[in-house]
Amino acid sequence: MAGRALDAKIAVARAAGAVSRRAGRGGGTSLPGKVLMRLQPDAIGRLAARLPHGSAVISATNGKTTTAAMVASILEHGGARLVHNRAGANMAGGIAATLMGAATRGGLDGDTGLFEVDEFWLDRVVPQLRPRALLLANLFRDQLDRYGELDTIADRWATLVTTVPDTTLVLNADDPLVADLGRPRADGVTYFGVQDTAVARDTLQHASDSTHCRTCGAAYVYDVVFLGHLGHYRCERCGAARPAPTVTAHDVVLRGVRGASFRLVTPEGEASVALPLPGLYNVYNALAAAALAGALGAPLADVVAGLEAVGAAFGRAETVTIAGRETTLMLVKNPAGANEVLHTLALEDGEHDLFAVLNDNTADGRDVSWIWDADFEVLAPRVRRATCSGTRAPEMALRLKYAGVPTDRITVVDGLAAGLDAALDGGEGRLFALPTYTAMLALREELVRRGVAGSSFG
Repeated sequence: MAGRALDAKIAVARAAGAVSRRAGRGGGTSLPGKVLMRLQPDAIGRLAARLPHGSAVISATNGKTTTAAMVASILEHGGARLVHNRAGANMAGGIAATLMGAATRGGLDGDTGLFEVDEFWLDRVVPQLRPRALLLANLFRDQLDRYGELDTIADRWATLVTTVPDTTLVLNADDPLVADLGRPRADGVTYFGVQDTAVARDTLQHASDSTHCRTCGAAYVYDVVFLGHLGHYRCERCGAARPAPTVTAHDVVLRGVRGASFRLVTPEGEASVALPLPGLYNVYNALAAAALAGALGAPLADVVAGLEAVGAAFGRAETVTIAGRETTLMLVKNPAGANEVLHTLALEDGEHDLFAVLNDNTADGRDVSWIWDADFEVLAPRVRRATCSGTRAPEMALRLKYAGVPTDRITVVDGLAAGLDAALDGGEGRLFALPTYTAMLALREELVRRGVAGSSFG
C-alpha cells in the first residue's frame, strides 16, 4: 500500500514537471524532485531502498562531475545498470528527480545508484541514501559568499561521517581536511593519493587553503606539494600526518590538453592507465574513481578499461569544432581549479588564444576576487589574444593586464555570442575557452544553437 501511494505521488510530480515545461518555464532537472519531496519528504530514502546493489555518493569542491563520469564508466563496463544524476543536478531536488526518473511501479530501472552531491547538501542527502561507499575527494576555497570558510563544511562532514558507520569512506590522503575525517575510524576507510614526487611543485601556492593542523592548530610541514594544499604533510607539534594511501599514482606523465598517464597501484595489483583527460587534477579524479570503484568491488581490469574509455564532461576539457577552429572548454571556478587549468595550458607549445568568460551569478559566487589568487602569470607571456566576456568581463581583463598580458592583446566584448565570435575571428590554431560555471552553461546553449554540440550533457 505504501509503495502504491509513493508511485501515485511520483506521477503527480512528473505531471508538474511536464506542465512547467509546456508553459515554457523549463522545469529543469530538479523541479519534479522538489515537488516529490514536498509530497513525500522521505522520498529519497524510500526510492534509494529499491536499489538492489545500493548506492555510492561522491562529493568534492572540484571534480565531482568528472569523477562521477569515471566511476560510471568503470561500473558500466562491469555491467552495472546505474541510476545516476548525469546532468549534474546535485542538490536534494536533483537527487530526488534522478531517482524518480528511474522509478517503475514498485521498483527502479537500475540496480546501482551513483550520485554526485553538492558539498553543502551532503549531510542532508547521505543519511537518506545510506550509501555503501562515500567518496570525499577534496575541499578547496569556493564561493565564500555562499558557503563560508572551509572549516564550516569540514565540520559538517565530520559530523556526517559519524552518522553512517556502515558506509565505507573513500578519502583523499593528500588533502589534510579530508584525510582527517577517517582518523576516528579503525577500519572502513580507503585512502588514495599521488606518490610520484617528480610532478610536485616547489612550494605551496599562495592560494593554498588547508595548511594548518585541525588537531592542534600548528602549521603543517609539507615534504611534497602537488596541487593547492594537496601533498605529503605532517604536523611537527602533535604528530598528525598524511595517512598511507592504498590506491596510488606513480610514474605520472602530463601531456598538456591531450591527456595524462600513470601507473595505478591498488591492493588488487597494479596497471598502466592512459587517461584521455588532461592535468594532474584529472589524475586525482581517476585515483578517486579507482578507489571508489574498488570499494564497490570492481576488478582492476574494469577500473583500467573504464578510466581509459571515459569522455570529457561538457566544459571540462571537452573539445568541439566551431567555425573551423578546434575549441577546448575548460571550466574555471576557484583558484585551485583555475591554477591547474593554467598549468595544463602552460604545457602546450606556442602562443594561445583565450576566451575568458567571468560571471558573478549566484551559482558562480558573487565574489569574484578569487581571480586574483589564480596564477594567470604562468600563462601571460604565452597569450597571443585574450577575449573577455561575461557579467564581470572588465575585471577579468584587468586581472590579465596585471598578470602581464599586454593591453593591446586584450579585448572586452559584451555578450557571450558576440564574445565567442570575436574570439574565433582571425585567430590561429586552437582556442581555449575558460568559462565560470554559469558561463559554461550559457556557452553550452550557444554551441547547441550553432549545431556544434549535442543537446544533452556528456
